[in-house]
Amino acid sequence: MELAHSLLLNEDALAQITEAKRPVFIFEWLRFLNKVLITANKVDVKEKQKKLVEQLTGLITCNPGPPTRKLLAKNLATLYSIGDTFTVFQTLDKCNDIIRNKDDTPAYLPTKLAAVACVGAFYERMGRMLGSSFPETINNLLKALKSAESQGRSEILLSLQKVLSGLGSAAASCHRDVYKNARSLLTDRSMAVRCAVAKCLLELQAEAVFMWTAELENVATLCFKALEGSTYGVRVAVSKLLGTVMASALTPKQAAVMRQNVKRATLEEVLELMSTGFLRGGSGFLKSGGEMLKGGASVSREVRVGVTQAYVVFVTTLGGQWLERNFATFLSHVLELVAHPRATQTHVEAVYSRRCVSFALRATLGGLLGEKAQIAAAKEICQAISKQMRAVVSDSSGENKGGAADVSASQHVMVCALKELGSLVQSLSATASPLIQEPSIGLLETVSSVLLHPSMAARLAAAWCLRCVAVALPYQLTPLLERCAERINSLKSSPEAVSGYSFALAALLGGVHQCPLGIPHSKGKMVVSIAEDLLRSAAQNSRLSLHRTQAGWLLLGALMTLGSSLVRYHLPKMLLLWRNVFPRSQKELEAEKARGDSFTWQVTLEGRAGALCAMRSFVAHCPELLTEDVIRRLMTPIECAMTMILTVCLCSSFSVPAVVKVHGAHLKASAAMVRLRLYDILALLPPKTYEGNALLRELVAEFTLTDNSANTTTSLLRSLCHYDDSVLMGSWLQETDHKSIEDQVTHLCAFTSRVCGALEHDPSSIYLRVPAGEAIPGPLPLGVSVIDASVALFGVVFPHVSFKHRLQMLDHFAECIKQAKGVRQQAVQLNIFTAVLSALKGLAENKSTLGLEEVRKSALALVMGALDNPNPILRCAAGEALGRMAQVVGEATFIASMAQHSFDKLKSARDVVSRTGHSLALGCLHRYVGGIGSGQHLKTSVSILLALAQDGTSHEVQTWALHSLALIVDSSGPMYRGYVEPTLSLVLTLLLTVPPSHTEVHQCLGRCLGALITTVGPELQGNSATISTIRSSCLVGCAIMQDHSDSLVQAAAISCLQQLHMFAPRHVNLSGLVPCLCVHLCSSHLLLRRAAVACLRQLVQREAAEVCEYAMSLAKKNGDSKENLNITETGLEGVLFGMLDRETDRKLCSDIHDTLGHMLCSLAVEKLSHWLKLCKDVLAASAVAFEVEKEEEDSEKKDEMDDDTMFTGLGEDDKSKPSVAPRWVTRVFAADCLCRIIHLCENADKNHFDLAAVKAMSDLLVLHLSDLIRMAFMAATDHSDQLRMAGLQALEDIIKKFASVPEPEFPGHVILEQYQANVGAALRPAFSPDTPSDITAKACQVCSAWIGSGVVSDLNDLRRVHNLLVSSLDKVQAGKSSSSQLYSESATTMEKLAVLKAWAEVPGSGPFPTLCSLELKPRFLLTLSCSLTLSRLWLAALRDYALLTLPAEFASQLPPEGGAFYTPETIDTARLHYRTSWAPILHAVALWLSNTDFGALGGPEEPQPAPTNTGATMGPAGQVFPQGPPTPNKSHDELVKDRMHLLLGVSIEFLCFPRPEEPIERVMSCLKALCTLFESPRARKHIAEDQLLAVELLNVLHRLLLTRDPPSIQLQVTAVVQEAIRAAHDHLEQLRSAEEAGESAGALGEGGEAGELQPGKSLVFAAMELLVFLLVRHLPRVSARAADSPGHLPSKPQQLSEHGNRLVAAALSILAELPALCSPAGSMTILPTVLFLICGVLRETAVRTLDGSVPLPVPAALQGIKAIITSPLGRVEKTQQQWTSLVRSSLASVLEYSQPGEENTTDEVSMLTAITLFLVSASAELVGVTPLQNGCMERFRNALNSSDPAVQGRCYQLLLSVFQHSSRALSTPYIHALAPLLVEKLRAAEHARPRTHAELQALQEGVKVLEGLAALGEEQNRVQLLALLVPTLISYLLDENAFSTAPPASKGLHEFALQNLMRIGPLYPAAFKTVIGAAPELKTRLENAIRANQASSKAKATARQAQPTVQATPTIKLKTTFF
Repeated sequence: MELAHSLLLNEDALAQITEAKRPVFIFEWLRFLNKVLITANKVDVKEKQKKLVEQLTGLITCNPGPPTRKLLAKNLATLYSIGDTFTVFQTLDKCNDIIRNKDDTPAYLPTKLAAVACVGAFYERMGRMLGSSFPETINNLLKALKSAESQGRSEILLSLQKVLSGLGSAAASCHRDVYKNARSLLTDRSMAVRCAVAKCLLELQAEAVFMWTAELENVATLCFKALEGSTYGVRVAVSKLLGTVMASALTPKQAAVMRQNVKRATLEEVLELMSTGFLRGGSGFLKSGGEMLKGGASVSREVRVGVTQAYVVFVTTLGGQWLERNFATFLSHVLELVAHPRATQTHVEAVYSRRCVSFALRATLGGLLGEKAQIAAAKEICQAISKQMRAVVSDSSGENKGGAADVSASQHVMVCALKELGSLVQSLSATASPLIQEPSIGLLETVSSVLLHPSMAARLAAAWCLRCVAVALPYQLTPLLERCAERINSLKSSPEAVSGYSFALAALLGGVHQCPLGIPHSKGKMVVSIAEDLLRSAAQNSRLSLHRTQAGWLLLGALMTLGSSLVRYHLPKMLLLWRNVFPRSQKELEAEKARGDSFTWQVTLEGRAGALCAMRSFVAHCPELLTEDVIRRLMTPIECAMTMILTVCLCSSFSVPAVVKVHGAHLKASAAMVRLRLYDILALLPPKTYEGNALLRELVAEFTLTDNSANTTTSLLRSLCHYDDSVLMGSWLQETDHKSIEDQVTHLCAFTSRVCGALEHDPSSIYLRVPAGEAIPGPLPLGVSVIDASVALFGVVFPHVSFKHRLQMLDHFAECIKQAKGVRQQAVQLNIFTAVLSALKGLAENKSTLGLEEVRKSALALVMGALDNPNPILRCAAGEALGRMAQVVGEATFIASMAQHSFDKLKSARDVVSRTGHSLALGCLHRYVGGIGSGQHLKTSVSILLALAQDGTSHEVQTWALHSLALIVDSSGPMYRGYVEPTLSLVLTLLLTVPPSHTEVHQCLGRCLGALITTVGPELQGNSATISTIRSSCLVGCAIMQDHSDSLVQAAAISCLQQLHMFAPRHVNLSGLVPCLCVHLCSSHLLLRRAAVACLRQLVQREAAEVCEYAMSLAKKNGDSKENLNITETGLEGVLFGMLDRETDRKLCSDIHDTLGHMLCSLAVEKLSHWLKLCKDVLAASAVAFEVEKEEEDSEKKDEMDDDTMFTGLGEDDKSKPSVAPRWVTRVFAADCLCRIIHLCENADKNHFDLAAVKAMSDLLVLHLSDLIRMAFMAATDHSDQLRMAGLQALEDIIKKFASVPEPEFPGHVILEQYQANVGAALRPAFSPDTPSDITAKACQVCSAWIGSGVVSDLNDLRRVHNLLVSSLDKVQAGKSSSSQLYSESATTMEKLAVLKAWAEVPGSGPFPTLCSLELKPRFLLTLSCSLTLSRLWLAALRDYALLTLPAEFASQLPPEGGAFYTPETIDTARLHYRTSWAPILHAVALWLSNTDFGALGGPEEPQPAPTNTGATMGPAGQVFPQGPPTPNKSHDELVKDRMHLLLGVSIEFLCFPRPEEPIERVMSCLKALCTLFESPRARKHIAEDQLLAVELLNVLHRLLLTRDPPSIQLQVTAVVQEAIRAAHDHLEQLRSAEEAGESAGALGEGGEAGELQPGKSLVFAAMELLVFLLVRHLPRVSARAADSPGHLPSKPQQLSEHGNRLVAAALSILAELPALCSPAGSMTILPTVLFLICGVLRETAVRTLDGSVPLPVPAALQGIKAIITSPLGRVEKTQQQWTSLVRSSLASVLEYSQPGEENTTDEVSMLTAITLFLVSASAELVGVTPLQNGCMERFRNALNSSDPAVQGRCYQLLLSVFQHSSRALSTPYIHALAPLLVEKLRAAEHARPRTHAELQALQEGVKVLEGLAALGEEQNRVQLLALLVPTLISYLLDENAFSTAPPASKGLHEFALQNLMRIGPLYPAAFKTVIGAAPELKTRLENAIRANQASSKAKATARQAQPTVQATPTIKLKTTFF
């Protein structure tokens, strides 16, 4: 297209390219033109219009393909509508002439079709502008229609549709002609033509009134006929026509009514008409009733399915409000359909009719009605059920003779009504509660009454409906179970009651897994006893034997679904029951044969089938209990059942077939049921446990139909074939909205005997899990199920069979196929192939081989034979089997021979069947062997398939060849790269030429294109010529498919574009793609909606903003034109939210959630108001719920009432909206979005939580706080439990995030304070008695967050929320044995622990009220008794937790009756609840214990157990306390020890292995608890006495440091270590002081006399390990090993973070305390390390900083040095020598580190301080050590000469402390060496006066040193010393003139000198006089200075007196008042 970038076609370029590429070139130009014409300048267009028209009309005669002609027509029409219309009639005439042309040759056809397309496009675009030319055009088209072939007919009809659409009512004169000509084509043999007629008539009925008045009946009949033998596409089109016409007849359009006097049809007439189709099909109207009663042929399934869809279209067209008003009529009508004898002539027909009616109800009720209307509909359904039930009861009482027929009719009505009622309640979930609570409706009574219905189907449906109620409203589950149990016991003598109530019990038990809160454990025991009782009493009454037996086993099977925790208790009893059902030995088996009649045999077989079914349920649901022993005991009855079934020999021994022969065929079903149950359970057990050969024979006989005269086929073949082959098998119908009814009419002969599932086929499915995607279980009929089970088991057993037997079987299969004939052969062959596929799949999963050469040959012969079978399904299966065989054998030669066979066949064969079969074989070979395994055949395969794909004579061959090609492209990967171009050009050619009616070909082309895009992959981003060509070809291919009329092809186009976007995002034009996707979101085709959403999901991950923009632009553009596109101002996200209400497909909903999630992440922060409004509009649907709450709020503040009214008013303004209010599922999602928005804002910008920042930024989250609270409130007080949970979560997030946001207008207050009433109101409903435990638990969490947030400080304001928590505490104390328990014990555990956890998290909650009130100033207090209660409950919970964390091998130590808050049965689920709650409780207990001296201040001791059997003790006020073994009263010390062990045990156990997913808060809580614990003297004593415990604790903490990085945890760990070390230190001090009198005191402490520290036992060693790890981790250069590997470390000291500094400082302070824990010898062992580390840290951290600050570790290191050197260790004689050398070497290290030099960046001051510390504190060890002395003097000298006054000043201070040292031996050399330099420095200041404050301070410090020296000197030397000091000071004085102009520092020096001189004079008067006297100039200078000073002070005094006295206002205001 680059060559032709003008409006005109570049004819030169066209002429240069090859013939093959021209169609593509032309198509690309037309695409380009289509885009450009709309945006082009009109003047340009008009200039070139003539030439353009010529070029375009010229193309009409160039044989354009379907996509080209469509675009050509569109462009011509656009051109005329934009440009001049002068020549339009010429062009129209030209087209009409072409249409009139009599040339019927295929070559001329494309030209004709192009002309037809142009005519349609002209009228569609310009309509009435074309004036009166239309009659001629229409007649012309109608004439052509009569002689056209099928493709022409469909094109002409579609063109007519466009003409009618463009002309509207103007074409009224031609309407009847069109109708007459078109209607006969509704039954055309071509399905494409039928679709086109339906579309044309649909357009016609919009204006042609006669169609829905006079011709209404005829139209209906025509539609019914059109549905006969129809495909899915035809059914959709015709049903749309039929439904719309019927809707028009009922509510005609205003305009049409105005024009003609129309007689409206009544609703009854319309429904009657439609029911004719449902009941009688297209056979016309048999008015006579007699004909109808006789029955006659049943209606074809296609008609019934089509009419069902038409019902849905009819109701949808009329809309939700119409349905609300007329629901009663509609319901009774559809239920009458299924009650009609014609709809239920056979059981299979009845099941199908029921499916259809259920579909019609679900599709209308489920989608069109809002939640309120659905509740009203449910009431109607209830009434219909009770009406039916009354009729049945009156029949059975004998008033009506036709009772049996009525019962059979009523059962089907019941099934449909109950199924829909169940679906309604389940979709409403908790919002359905009004249905149950209103006594007038009586839903439960009505449904329960059906449990006594004479028909089993109705009873099962009622049971299923009860299960739906229980799942929707879990609080009903336990009462329903109790009620059914009570009824089954009281109505034991009625067979219907036993059957019905056992179904209900089983169904309810099966629903428990969907109710997270479960049921009480006792209910399981109750069911077991009922079942046992039924089985025991079965033999007592023959009328009830069968029912009781079935019921008993059904209940036991259902019980197994409750899982191992419950079944464990009943397993021994179950094993016994199972063993007793079957004979014990062969002998007993023989004896059975002799006795019994047919009835006893029936009961026996049913009993055994039931037992096997219960076993299967056990094996499936309780895998944990399947030990080898249990399997062994199960195998006894199973083997017996196998013997009973497998002894096929009829003559001597017993067998089931023999019994059937003797006692009649009615036992066949029971026998088949036994076999089914046996196969089912064997498939679940390991094949090694049973012997296979006899079993295999039985299985083979089963599916080869040996003893079965019916031609039953398996239903598993579809699932065993590959999903990708659905295009060949038509199984894609499973992916449509109509799948539940389309199942009936799958046209492929494979499924001729496929029957719809129904509950009555297998009652056990009532308690099983519903298969994904199904609404209700639909087990297949027994005959099919047995074959399915045998096939599945064959696949399990086959891999374990010997090669010999495999060969025999395969040969037998071939023989069976040969023997059978006709239809039976098809059935046998299908079953055999399914079994072979199952076996091959089993081999592949077991990684075993197929077998030796003979086995392979036999298998290959079997498979190859079927590749030529006329049945496409068999060919599919054979191809699949071939591929799997290649996979299992895996030998190159074998694969080569298979491929070669297919190559030869394809080269020679001409027939369609073998060409399709063998081309698929090639695809399957590649699919299963992969590109590498089949690489050598790739070239041949591709060339053959490319040739086959071009075979235009057979579209079937094209489809199969292209499908196989797609498989090869997919599996070959990069190896296919060489074949991409030829394949791509073929795909394009076919897309441009294959007629659109061959949708399968187009679908396969789409698959090929997608596979090719994946093969080229990321290369598509490139810019080389070849890549550009490939890319543009792909885009053209996608464009053609996007324009196709079939939804599957459009979906393929979308997924191709999606892949292109993944690899080359820049080249996919979103501005075109996004609007197209938005249109598809409203498509009626599920697959297309799925594809559109999946594509959007990918697009918004990268470009969310652009996608939303393009969607909005579409909304603006298509304001009026697209009536079904509902993008409004809410944009794409609004549409997606709306879809969540309508869609039921799981995959689709999940993708919508993801798409919205990605959009939210990208856009929510920028468009905050928009997204919050979206969520608010969705949640406003909950506002209705508040009206109920409002009456309860009387006592609340007035403003809260206002808030509530505001809430209620939300979303009410627009009553006219036709759409349904958002459903609860959508509202839950919106509430989750709200939480995500809050977190996103937090991560994006902290300003979102700052009101002060509002001026700077406009759209901040804090501005929407009232909306956030309102939304959370709406959600938290809704009917729906899930929404309440989401609302409480949102509320908690809001509280946590906004708790500290201040209110700028009221300083000292926070913004959330104004919402306290709302928070209270949102929380209150969650504490009502009937609230589920999980919601109460969540609410407790929110309460503690609110109280802990500190938002409200006033006690009265807090009381609301506080009272809620107090009330919940009463619940905790109620004990385990509360009578009205609705949920399982673990739910109670969860709730109680949540309450305790909430109390533990409340700050200062009163376990220690007295202390709180004094120190913690708590926000509120509890009474003392309450706090004691709490602490006991906390301790009990901790004790439970400690027991539950014991490893499995200590399970025997757990108390048999459970703990304080859990029962032994729910131990596994309880563990999870304890795991989330224990940490805050531990912290709270630690606080309580440390504040009450381990309970000593609190009150009584631990309560003692009373002789009860509940497993817990009742304390005062009925509290429950844990029960230990009965022990005598413990002393307080023992109690302390127990509690200490409990707390430490729990902590250490947790800290040993904190799982990576454990939240940090939990680890922190645990560490804080330990810290708090060690604050108590008793705890410190305990840990110090038990040193091994302390060592273990430190080791665990060390491990924690290794695994957890967060700094907060590391700091907390050091705090715990410090406490532990101090505790040990205090303890040691006590011991030392106690033993001071004795001799041994010296050796106390670690290390003893020898000084050895034992790793593992030594606390000091453990602490050293931990601290060294910490130091080396933060300062790697501290490690001694660092010297060995200098390359790995930074050469310069690193700057630590703030956390790092704090950690290192804490580690050093602990390190310095360690020597004190050792004996002198021990301390000598560790001191070298300790000093080395401290000096090393000093070296690393004492670094000069720019701001002169000192890092935290430096003072810690200096403190450590001081602590060690001043410790008493230096005074111990034994270690004196060691000590001295240690101190000297440490000082030497410090001197070395502080050596001056270029590189050195150490901080001199810190180093000098360290040196001084050594000199001052360890003088004795350092006196006279010349090298050290010289080094120290050198460092001081350097500091004195420093240019930095701060260093000088500090140096003077340190020197003073050295000079003043008491040991003269130490100080004298320093004075001699450094005093002269000091004096010199001070003298120099006379001329270089200080300029800064720092310099002044340094001089002052220097003068202090001189003064100090003067004070130290002896009296005789005083004069000399003063002679140094006094002249220096006087030299600092300024004369009067200089003083006034001097800088501040200089003045300061003058004043300082003067003050000092004034002070020194009186101190040493004699010496002072001598010095002054010796120098007169000094004296005068001094006197002048004194005079000047006195004068200035006088002047200041007088000025002060002149000022009036004013009371000064205080500068400090108190923020807190203390009264």
